[in-house]
Parts: sequence; C-alpha cells; structure tokens
Amino acid sequence: MLSGMRPTGRLHLGHYHGVLRNWTSLQASHECFFFVADWHALTTAYENREVISQSVWDMVVDWLAAGVNPNLSTLFIQSRVMEHAELHLLLSMIAPLGWLERVPTYKDQIAELRDRDLATYGFLGYPVLQSADILIYGASGVPVGEDQVSHVELTRELARRFNHLFGREPGFAEKAEAAIAKMGKKHARLYRSLRRRYQEAGDGEALSEGQALLENQQNLTIADRARLAGYLDGGGRSVLTEPEALLTRAPRMPGLDGRKMSKSYGNTLSLRESDADIDRKIRTMPTDPARVRRNDPGEPEKCPVFDLHKVYADDATRRWVEEGCRSAGIGCLDCKKPLIDAVQAEVAPIRERAAELEADPDHVQQIINDGCDRARHVARDTMKEVRSAIGLDYRQR
Repeated sequence: MLSGMRPTGRLHLGHYHGVLRNWTSLQASHECFFFVADWHALTTAYENREVISQSVWDMVVDWLAAGVNPNLSTLFIQSRVMEHAELHLLLSMIAPLGWLERVPTYKDQIAELRDRDLATYGFLGYPVLQSADILIYGASGVPVGEDQVSHVELTRELARRFNHLFGREPGFAEKAEAAIAKMGKKHARLYRSLRRRYQEAGDGEALSEGQALLENQQNLTIADRARLAGYLDGGGRSVLTEPEALLTRAPRMPGLDGRKMSKSYGNTLSLRESDADIDRKIRTMPTDPARVRRNDPGEPEKCPVFDLHKVYADDATRRWVEEGCRSAGIGCLDCKKPLIDAVQAEVAPIRERAAELEADPDHVQQIINDGCDRARHVARDTMKEVRSAIGLDYRQR
C-alpha cells in the first residue's frame, strides 16, 4: 500500500478521521509506504515554499503521535528519493497530453484556486508524478477517496502503456527460458505444462495455477517472476504493476461551523488542541438558529453540534441529544458538554505523544532518514528494471 499527504502543517481531526485512522489499520496487515509529498506541494504553492520545511516536520510528528508506526510502515519524504523524479520524467515521455487534460480535478482546481498561477507544467503533470510515486514501489493498492479514483486509473493506464511499449525486452524468450531453468526440474516441467494448456487450449484454470506457482518460487528474482508471468499468458514482462484503488469510506468530518473541516474555512480542531481551546471552541459553536431562548425547541439536523455528535457520540447519547433538543429538555451548553469531553479524551494522548516527539527532534529525523533509506532501496530496484526495459542501462555487451 502507498499513500501520501502534502505538507500543510499541523493536522486536524479531519485528517485523523479521514486518513490517519485508516493508515494505522492498514499498517497492521499490509506493507505500507507513507510519504510526505513535498514536491506535490510545490505544484500549487511554489511561491510559499518557505513554509513547506516546517510543515513537513509538524506533519510527521502528528503522524507518529496519531499511531503511525515506523516499525510497521516506511515513512519518508518524497524529495529525498530522487528516483521518483526519474520515473516521473520517463513516464512523461509516454503520457499523452489528452490524458492529463481530462483528469477531473485538473479543471476543478483551476476554477477553485483562481488566486494562484496554475498555468505550469508542474500542475498539469502532477498526476504523472503521482503515478511515479505509486508505480516505483509496485503498490498493488492505493487507499483513496472517491475524488482521487481517476488518478489511480490514470496510473493504471500509464503502467499498461509502459508495459506494452517496453515489456517485450530484447531476448525476452531466451531470458524467460533461463528463468524457467532456475525453478528446478519438477517446477519447470509443471510450468511448461500449464503454459501449454493455457496458450493452446485457453484453460483459465491453468493460467491461475501457473500464476500461483510463480508466487511460490522463492529462488526467482522479481524481474524473472515478471518475465515468466508474461511468458505464461503470451504477453510481455509486466515491468510496472497496475495498482487498484482501495476506496476508503472516510466519514465526513464536520467543522465547527457545519461545513467540512478545513484550514481554509478556519473551522478546525487540531490534533494538538489544548483542553481549554477545545472547551472554548465547542462552547461557542453555532447551533440551530431557532433556539433563541433556553426553552425554545430545536431541530438537531439543523445544528452543527449534532453533526459532530454523529462522529463522537454513542447511540444512547445521540438519542438523548435528539429528544432533549426537540423538547427543549436540555440547553445547547448541556448538549455540548459530552462532545467536549469526547474530543478532549481523543486529543489528549495524541497531544502528549506529539510533545514528547517535539522534544526529541533527532529521533523524528532518524525515523525519516531510516524510512528514506528503505524507500530508496525499493525504488532503485524498480528503476534498474525500468532502465533495462527502455534500454537505458548501457551495459557493454
């Protein structure tokens, strides 16, 4: 799995419920790469680059404080792994211009960010950079929201186009036969039999058995396994893996004014918010405008506070809020009290861990340095295969 975030500084509860809780769940069952997308930040904020550096470390501290575990996941900074830029360049050579112009978010963001100069190649080509981020780690899954599915589909199309253009490397059949010999006589004989059954009789079960056989061949390199997968089905070598979009049903995290929680709206509660500020911000939240006086009945569905109760309250508390509001049995401050308690209880341990991490910046930097080293190792292996497929290895023959 691979996922990243642009460095925008300290994170808020919208990031926590929308992304970080999903990351902490995925890291327990998948090999995960989580990266700081600082190059992506430059596509729309290159004029404000001085804030990116501090934002990087603020965000990493929040990741760690929220439970992202560097022992289970690889955490790194995009610009520290230069292979991202190389693969981005090579993919841009084969990316049709029309593919980029039709990405739905391209025109949407131009319309939304009218105050910024987005007439740059960096902005038009950022989906290609995003594809490079994914493909360089061979990610089979990318957790995204609905608005990002089109980007993963573009990544699949670019991987498919690359494999079609460059998968048939010179001497492909000879290299595949040499790889078969590495499997041992018994497995080599079985592989040849399954390949013949599939290619001569179209036996889909033979194809599945052959693919499973390759997955269990520990003595094959990644490149040999990819060659034999292509040799099995009659295609070429799949140099780049086509990822699947893992659609995440992130809850809509409402802000203090009822709109989506966003820094641009100024309606956030940060992951390091103090208890006093949480109390103040929630106490001063707007409520149903019909409740002018304490004994006026209200409608919870028209109240931003109730939107937050949907995230934090259990069924019994929500029923108490609905009944009390509609009957004027409780006041707005009564309604807000359990919400204040719930948010303070959630934020407190995160805030404490963040303070400990901030007090030891060398430890945080070492985590990122180690993660960058691990990421580079994987990325370099991928780029060796990419250069070889394109013919850029220039080894003397």
